[in-house]
Amino acid sequence: MNQSKLIFVFLFLCIGYVSFAQNAHVKGIILDSEKRPVSDVNIVTSGSSSKTDSNGFFEIEIPSNKKTSLIFTHISLKMMSLTVNLKPNEIFVFNPVMSNSAEQMGEVFVSSNNKKRVQGITVIDAATIKKIPGANAGIENVLKTLPGVNSNNELSSQYAVRGGNYDENLVYVNEIEVYRPFLIRSGQQEGLSFTNTDLVQNVDFSAGGFQAKFGDKLSSVLDITYRKPTEFGAALEASFLGGSIAVDAVSKNKKWSAVTGVRYRNNSLLVNSQDTQTNYTPTFVDVQTNVNYDISEKWQMSFLGNISRNKYLYQPLTRETKFGTVDQPMALAVYYEGQEKDQYDTYFGALKTTYKVSPGFTLKLIGSIFHTTEQEHFDILAQYRLGNVNPDGETDIDNVDFTRGIGSQLNHARNDLDALIANAEIKGFKEWSNSQLEFGLKYTRESIRDRIVEWEMIDSAGFSINPPIIPINNQPYEPYTGPLLPYQDVRATNFNTINRYSGYAQYNNQSEIGSSQIWYNVGARFQSWDVSGAAIVGKNQIVFSPRAQFALKPDWDMDMVFRLSGGLYHQPPFYRELRDLNGVVNPNVKAQESVHIVLSNDYNFKMWSRPFKWVTEIYYKSLSDVNVYSIDNVRIRYIANNNAKAYAQGLDFRLNGEFVPGTESWISFGYLKTEENYENKGYIARPTDQRLKFAMLFQDYMPNIPSVKLYLNLVYNTGLPGGSPSYSDPYLYQNRLNDYRRADVGFAKVFVDSNTQSSKTGWIKNFKELSLGLEIFNLFNNQNAITNTWVRDVYSKNQYAIPNYMTSRVFNVKLNARL
Repeated sequence: MNQSKLIFVFLFLCIGYVSFAQNAHVKGIILDSEKRPVSDVNIVTSGSSSKTDSNGFFEIEIPSNKKTSLIFTHISLKMMSLTVNLKPNEIFVFNPVMSNSAEQMGEVFVSSNNKKRVQGITVIDAATIKKIPGANAGIENVLKTLPGVNSNNELSSQYAVRGGNYDENLVYVNEIEVYRPFLIRSGQQEGLSFTNTDLVQNVDFSAGGFQAKFGDKLSSVLDITYRKPTEFGAALEASFLGGSIAVDAVSKNKKWSAVTGVRYRNNSLLVNSQDTQTNYTPTFVDVQTNVNYDISEKWQMSFLGNISRNKYLYQPLTRETKFGTVDQPMALAVYYEGQEKDQYDTYFGALKTTYKVSPGFTLKLIGSIFHTTEQEHFDILAQYRLGNVNPDGETDIDNVDFTRGIGSQLNHARNDLDALIANAEIKGFKEWSNSQLEFGLKYTRESIRDRIVEWEMIDSAGFSINPPIIPINNQPYEPYTGPLLPYQDVRATNFNTINRYSGYAQYNNQSEIGSSQIWYNVGARFQSWDVSGAAIVGKNQIVFSPRAQFALKPDWDMDMVFRLSGGLYHQPPFYRELRDLNGVVNPNVKAQESVHIVLSNDYNFKMWSRPFKWVTEIYYKSLSDVNVYSIDNVRIRYIANNNAKAYAQGLDFRLNGEFVPGTESWISFGYLKTEENYENKGYIARPTDQRLKFAMLFQDYMPNIPSVKLYLNLVYNTGLPGGSPSYSDPYLYQNRLNDYRRADVGFAKVFVDSNTQSSKTGWIKNFKELSLGLEIFNLFNNQNAITNTWVRDVYSKNQYAIPNYMTSRVFNVKLNARL
């Protein structure tokens, strides 16, 4: 893209909307009589044509304000035609079923009911997810480029949305809620997220104001659908970070289909780029399958299964971190003994059956079981030396002018957890004319067995450092005669059972006000739960959450939609939220409550004769019964007493479209302010107070060599509150980390894709896709800190904040192939 176009884009962002488009679009997915996607369907109209891809998807541009006929033809199915008359910039979603027995004709004059658009749902293309580079590539990597979604940890798949934390996000795969491990405390321990991008067909994301049919969380919904294959296929990915294989299988009678994926990941390439030199030998492996069986035209069954084994062996050797200022450079050297052995084994299985009672009435029954066994065992002794280095010489620890502190730190943990979560759910969907009714009822049983034993000893210049809660310790000036205590000591054993009953009902409708169209959705959900365990019995609690969405599409030449959504949202406590700082479970922790209000504007237009979309959202959340927490890397520790209130407010912008013809890119900007008031002490910034966010996801290709592609993933976040000592009172001392800046870029040489397959000969013609790429993570080698290590000098009684930097610049080679 040349310089003049770039200037025009940024002027557009500053001064508003420009549109000269006079065309409309028809798109959708074509299915056969057995509800399977149909590829290679030709769609022809006067002046343009298109074809469905392997997932049955198509999109075609047609003239607006003009009756236009579209002809759908396929080699083995009967012809189908459609006549439409659409307004400028209108997008009509058409998902027909092609028959092999009778031709079909239809005519549409009413503007489209684009459900996801009016519901405020962001749709992410599955192909884009696979292409965009990132240290932890996948769906979460792309989510972090959206406005309102923040993360300052490229090794983690966790993300925060509009002031919430990592525990406040719902994730569904095929309408089944999935979970993440409990004991993870750092991004490099995580390994693989649940979602396998090789199996994905649709990804929908809502950052707030979502419908009642989605569960009881405060922040967001990620709704993922795995594909249902129609023919045999295989995909392969291999890189320095690991690899994956996915296979599509279909039976001869087309009743059975399955997609199965195997993944392996090794983060050594990234971890070895950090300041700490280690023997790091992780093994992150999982196997996942989605099996479908069509019993009849009305009755289908599916099974989703996952087995994951994450082994994490971490043996730190040395660390050297340079910090300070130009005038006073400093360095910290650490020498380690010991190791960490962690293991996370998870098993997940879900059975789902769908029965079509009548043409407009569908019932679903879903059962799932999630079992995880986790252990976190480590004994690590760190001996450190802190000193000033000569500003005129080499700034390393071997050129120290003055040693400010020496000491050691011993960390010990024997943490073990076993959790079994079972769900049974029934859901219904009734449709008539322009209205729909959805309802559901769910039972969940959570059985948790948890043992926590972790402590820390700190020694500075030969003097044992007692916990900060002991005030009388004036070493070395006065002798200390009290007992020697660990600096931190957490010990607890919890055996708990949580029973939950939840349900929802919601009503959707579409109507008209004059010549304008209106959509609305009103509903409510409830949840009842109780916590029991050894020597504890919690009281039964129940919450109700009414929610609503309204969307208006005025009868304007501009394709504009206005949305207002919100309601009362509750988050009944999960096990982590029941456990306080000492590891003890409080069974009567209440559900956190939040009132959401989201006002948004969605505008489709044309620029450079290509489609674009501008989305603006203003939101406000008022939270009560807040469960205050602290974040250390990715581990969240709650106070578990509901003694706070909070708010979050912000503004999000997103511009996406074809900046380069045939590719989708976007630019995001977000402003957020979130504060909490604990025990009426006053409002202070919450740990997720990410004030400003800018991100860009950009796809391009070389004009003279179009088979060479470029993918850019750029994120800038202002610093989060964090990096303070773990024992500090945030009302007395609160630190804010430096800004997070990161750019990942990928280059790929495409040998075969859908545009070149027919022209290839020899062995390469067997591939539907084949590419080889180079990825550069952290292109500008920015030093981003996730936390601080606090080092004491017992003589001066000073503490120094040593930044714990994330990954530096790393190169990766990746091969992608699909048969």
